[in-house]
Amino acid sequence: MCDYSLAGLRSRLAVTGEELIAYRFPTGSIGLTSPAELEAHKHEVRGWWSRLRAHDWPCAVCVPPGARLVLRDIPKRLQTQLGLKETEEATFIQIDALPGRHRDALRFANNQEALLQRLAEGQRLQVIYLPWDDEPEESRGEQLELAAVEPPY
Repeated sequence: MCDYSLAGLRSRLAVTGEELIAYRFPTGSIGLTSPAELEAHKHEVRGWWSRLRAHDWPCAVCVPPGARLVLRDIPKRLQTQLGLKETEEATFIQIDALPGRHRDALRFANNQEALLQRLAEGQRLQVIYLPWDDEPEESRGEQLELAAVEPPY
């Protein structure tokens, strides 16, 4: 849902219909956040120590395996490498369970896979389906409570 490298940051679950943006977090990893989060943190210019405080950075938006996303403005390099068009639908997957390795990835209709780390900063994505969209509303609350995580500091 959120790569190991984003574990110390504020995070929340994605919402169906939501627009997301690929962002390089202070951990050095590419993750997903919302345009509103980016805007809220855009003007915060602080000293180097602010990198150590999770609230100074945009909230990471976690996407569960099985979610479907639409990617827009896919960079030419990825289009060429993976045989993609400028806009593609993809399924969010996790490809590696080994500790200390990035695992969040996208599987495209042509069965090509790409780690989130290969996305360009600023890449736009839209959540079009989440695995629990077909579940009754009352069973979702528990999942949402578990996913809203604040780091311990």
